[in-house]
Formats: sequence, structure tokens, C-alpha cells
Amino acid sequence: MSHLSPRDRELVALGAAMGSNCVPCIEYHIPQARKAGLNDSEISEAIRLADRVRQVPARKVLEVALQMVIATPTSSEVVPSATVRTAQSAATD
Repeated sequence: MSHLSPRDRELVALGAAMGSNCVPCIEYHIPQARKAGLNDSEISEAIRLADRVRQVPARKVLEVALQMVIATPTSSEVVPSATVRTAQSAATD
């Protein structure tokens, strides 16, 4: 039925668990990944890659939120450009 090996299925499951921030899923799939033949180095690499991918939309949301706040200051509020640069630098770190 499935064309993916058990190892491949567990790599996908780890990525999905990380992407959905599902702690019970991680707790389930790390032991399953080991049973499927993945070693801790491979599991760690998959988790770290999934985390890097997951951070892209999180950074984008932060950028948009900061831009919206900066672009539309309330009343007579003015945001110094140094503050904007600091906030944007923090968003990309």
C-alpha cells in the first residue's frame, strides 16, 4: 500500500510533529523512529531541519506584525528608526 519505508514514514512523522508543535507526537515518534532503524544522529538531523523549516513562517509573521505596527503608529506616536532596525534584526536572528 505505502511506497515509503518505515524509516521514511517516521522521518515524515517527525517533521509533521515538529511543524504542529505536538509534544505527544514527538514522544511517540522518536521511539518509533529508532525501531524503524534511524539512529539518534539521523533523528536529531531530521528534528533540526524540521525546526528550521518551521521557523520560516514564524519569522515572516513577526516581520509582518512589526511592519504593520511601525507603518501605522497610533496618535502622535513615532517609532525611532533605530528601534525598527533593532526589532527587525532580532526577528532574523
